[in-house]
Amino acid sequence: MVIFKGKKKGIIHTRDITLDDIRVVFFPRTFNEKYGYLGSVPWNEDGAIFKAMEPLVIFMDYKAKPKWCPRWFLRFLHLFGNDNSIVRVRNRTLSNLKCRLTKGIQLTDYKTKWEWYDLRISICGTDQMYDLSDAIEHKFYNDGLREDLADQIKELDPNTKYDKGYTIDSLKNELDKLETKNDK
Repeated sequence: MVIFKGKKKGIIHTRDITLDDIRVVFFPRTFNEKYGYLGSVPWNEDGAIFKAMEPLVIFMDYKAKPKWCPRWFLRFLHLFGNDNSIVRVRNRTLSNLKCRLTKGIQLTDYKTKWEWYDLRISICGTDQMYDLSDAIEHKFYNDGLREDLADQIKELDPNTKYDKGYTIDSLKNELDKLETKNDK
């Protein structure tokens, strides 16, 4: 049920605001709905990326939300000021107010680049947030690479003692030994 009709002016389109959008502002059900005002928040609560990024999102919320401002008001500003988007602006005044209240802190993007474990996080925030996002990226990459190497070793030698608990260098050395052994 559409409450506010979107506008179309030239190539600029704003979205329709539905009753469900209003429900999300006042009664969020999921993590994504609760912290969505920060930008591109992970939505799949069962995934490995969500588990890695959850501390960052909570820390960003802690730093972005003023103590006196309820979170529903920031979600309201995000909906009516930015159309629940990180790029669109529906109402410049409300968008600027949200940006001022949150000190410009937002999670711009997150994605995996070359492999499933090569996580890239783009944020606007403080140095602490950048350090935390770098640490998350580094740990996610190392853990994923170790798991990937251990799986490759188990494919070549099912009876191996190597698993993802070993260091990356020892796993690479063992994988190289097994590959050269199989090539002969």
